[in-house]
Order: sequence, then structure tokens, then C-alpha cells
Amino acid sequence: MQIITRGKGKSAVAGAAYRSGQRLVNDYDGLVHDFTKKGGVVHTEILLPEHAPPEYSDRSTLWNAVEKVEKARNSQLAREIEISLPNELSLSDNIELARRFVQETFVSKGMCADVCIHDPERDQPNVHAHIMLTMRPFNEDGTWGDKQRKEYVLDAAGNKIYDKKKRTYKCRTVQTTDWNDKTKAEEWRAAWADFLNAELAAHGIAEKVDHRSFERQGKIEQPTIHLGVSATQMERKGIRTEKGDINRRIKEQNDELHRLQKELEEVNAAIAELQKRPQEENLVSVLQRFYANGEKFAEARGLKLGNLKKAHKLRDVSQAVAFLNGHNIRTMSELSEKHAALEAEYSELKTKIITRQKRMKALSELLNNYEHYKPNKAAYDEWCAITNPKKKEKYYAAHSSEIEVFKAARSFYDKTLDGGKITPKAWRAELAELESTDSTDVLRLHKLEDSTALMATILYNVKHLQNYEDRQQDNYRKRNNALE
Repeated sequence: MQIITRGKGKSAVAGAAYRSGQRLVNDYDGLVHDFTKKGGVVHTEILLPEHAPPEYSDRSTLWNAVEKVEKARNSQLAREIEISLPNELSLSDNIELARRFVQETFVSKGMCADVCIHDPERDQPNVHAHIMLTMRPFNEDGTWGDKQRKEYVLDAAGNKIYDKKKRTYKCRTVQTTDWNDKTKAEEWRAAWADFLNAELAAHGIAEKVDHRSFERQGKIEQPTIHLGVSATQMERKGIRTEKGDINRRIKEQNDELHRLQKELEEVNAAIAELQKRPQEENLVSVLQRFYANGEKFAEARGLKLGNLKKAHKLRDVSQAVAFLNGHNIRTMSELSEKHAALEAEYSELKTKIITRQKRMKALSELLNNYEHYKPNKAAYDEWCAITNPKKKEKYYAAHSSEIEVFKAARSFYDKTLDGGKITPKAWRAELAELESTDSTDVLRLHKLEDSTALMATILYNVKHLQNYEDRQQDNYRKRNNALE
């Protein structure tokens, strides 16, 4: 989502021309915006709400009317929302899906919507829709309404309050719609997720999308970074890229964190189950007895001990015994304490890894954006330096792609850096340092996983020995009862 504002040198007419791939003239400044050579535009349409003049179904008429009614130099001209459309659906299904979403979510609330669907010719499909929305409501007579109005501030008695310093009555600004409310972004994102999931389900596609971040969903992992077209093509050819390596590292760590968390949960459940039994027998003795029973069983059946291990009837307990002795663990209570310590270490390590993943992802995005910023800056600077309107327009027509790419990159830095400097050299150095510290935490993660696996082995053997001895006692009682 973004606001197209005149204060940042943008215009609604230029935005509409670019997204629709058309030639439009902006009556406000006389500039011609010709994007008829732009490819990838597969569908465009304008949806009008109640009370909107029917002539606004023409793109040029609509956005020039917006430019005309907005007088200020820093006016907000339009809101743009971009949505990704599922590659699993046909183009006609995607058009209908986007149309229904826009109609029910925006147009029914009083906004005009200019919908342009793009399907760029790339190796990686990227069907998406640009939705430009008007910012003002309509009056019943079809004229533009106000975005906001002023009302007097009243005291407890309902009287206007006079400001002696400003020599006027106190006023406050009231929005005429809730379209700019901060909660709307969340509401619209959730609405799109609902529309998309319902459509996927209707086509028998079980996979679902969630508008929330991984963190808000309670997921451990961090999302991988966006590769982009060039990096994707190189990876498909078997050429490793820096972005691809970061994604592989993030995925491997996410998988290991998931696996370790599941193992810790399983060990915790097994400990809780075994602690229901009152005895606190030495665990090393229990394991040795389990192993001895396995040997006796093998001898009685004429089997080799290795066959029992392969059949998971008996597990090698030598490492488990070494683990217990090495950590001075004797009882189930002490094993439970060790498990709690492992969980605490896992939690601390998980926080470190995820924090580092976030920073590495942010640095990668900053550096990726620099690839669009640096090579296109010269064209943008030259365009800004031209004062003659016709020459400026001609230069823009020839270099529009470079200028727009640079403006998008600069906008990203404005939002991300909040006035900070663009320092690619420092970003690369920090990224390299973070990558080098990865190895230490990865070793700790492996060690944690080994310890958890040994605890699982101990609990497995203890549980199976108890079950075996319980059956032996049951058989013994049954035989005594039979003799009696």
C-alpha cells in the first residue's frame, strides 16, 4: 500500500498511465505520460461507486478530475494497493477474483477504483494487480465531497472555547471517512486473505495464505528474502548467488529449530508420563538392566543383538550412559532439570538466530535495493536538472524506466532508513560479520540436538523396560493365581 502524493513529485495521471500502459495527458501541469510500449498489462477496468459521475469510467477523465479538485502542492491524490494473484488460477478467474475483492472492499464504500492486472513475461510467474483508489467521497449530486472538516471544540456546557493567544475559537480536524484510519491496512489485508483462501478452496486448492507476519502467526522461522529475477535465473542454472546462500542458511536453520523444538516437546511429554511412577531408581542401572534383558532375549530366541537393534527392539545405550554420567544425572528428576536447562538454552539460542536472520534479511534487502538505486541515479539527476517542460517530458519518455526504478529505490530507503545514510560498504561488512558468527551458533544448535536425541533414547529405553517388567509381573501374578 502507498499514497500517491503531489508533495513527492508524483501525479495520479502519471501513475494511472504507467499502470494501464496508456498515453494520458495531465491537464494540471500539461505533461504527457506515454506508456503504450509498456508490456505485461493484461487487463484494465474502472469500477465506480454510487453517486460517481458515469463519465469517470474514462481513465483520463477520472484522474484529471482528481488532479483538478486537489489544489494544494502536497495533496494526496490517490491510494494504491498492490495484490499478488495466484498462479494456480486462470487469467479470467484472477480478473473476476480481483474485481469482486475491489467491488466489495473499496467501491461499495464510496471509492472509485482503477484496476490494472499485470502478467510480466518472466521465468518466474508474477501475476498481480495494481488498484488505484480515490481519496475523496462523493456527494449525492455527484460532486466531490470533503476529505475532512473542522469542528469547534466545546466545553462541558456545550459552548465554544476561545483561544486568547490565537484570537480565535479552538477547532479540530475531523475526517469525513475512515479510509485513512490506521486499522484499515490490517482490515484490507485480512479481507484479501479471506477472498483468496475462499477462491483457492473453491478450486480444490488446500494451501492457504495468511496476511499476518510469521512472527504474529507464532511461527519460529523468518521468511526468506526475495531473490529477484536475475538471482532466480542464476539459481535455476545452478549458479549460486549471495541471496540464494542466505535463503539456504535461513531455511536450514528454520528446519533445525522446528525439529529441535518438536523433539524437546516430545521429551518433555515423555518425562511427564514417566514421572507419574513414584520410584526414583538410578537411570544408569535402569539402562544397564534394559540392555541385559535385551541380551537374554536374544540368547533365548537365537538372535544376534545387532538384529534386535536394527528392528528397534533394543537401542545401543552406551552413549546414553556416557551422557548421564557426564552430566551427573542419576534420577528422573535430575533428567527433568537437565531438560529444562536444554529448553532454556534452546530459547536463548533461537532468539539469537532469529535476531541475526532478521538483520541479515534487512541488510540483504538494503544491498539489493542499491542495485536499482546506483545505476539509475544519473538518469534521475539529469531529468531533475532539466527546466524546459518539453525537454523534460521528452527525456522522461526515453528514460522513464530508469527514473521510476530509481524513485522506487529511493522511496524504499526513505522509509527504511528514516533519514539515515546509504552505506553499502558498511552493510556488506556487517553482513559478512554476521555470516561468520553463524558457525558458532550452528555448532551449539547441533550439540543441543544431540543431547535432546540422547535424552529421547534414555526415555525410550526406560519406558520399554518398565512396560516389559510390568508385563512380567502381570504374568507372574496370573501364574500364581492359577496355581492357587
